[in-house]
Amino acid sequence: MQINTQIDDSYQQKIAAIHEATQLNTPEIIKQALDLLYEKTALTGRQKNRMLLEMLAGTAEGPEDLSVNYKDYLLEGWKEKHGID
Repeated sequence: MQINTQIDDSYQQKIAAIHEATQLNTPEIIKQALDLLYEKTALTGRQKNRMLLEMLAGTAEGPEDLSVNYKDYLLEGWKEKHGID
């Protein structure tokens, strides 16, 4: 789809500032702006949460069983920190 539109100087300045900061071209700036507006208005809370989880998946480090065995890991850490056998 091709879109032709006129924008006033304030929006031209905003696009220029975004370009300066990100090195994105105008079509990419518009695409990202539409994505943000879509996320804000069209997605339900559940869909937003799912997107966030997908973005965060695999970013944490640590044992895979931490949620189940967190007490054991805490005890182990405290013993190590305080020199307890």
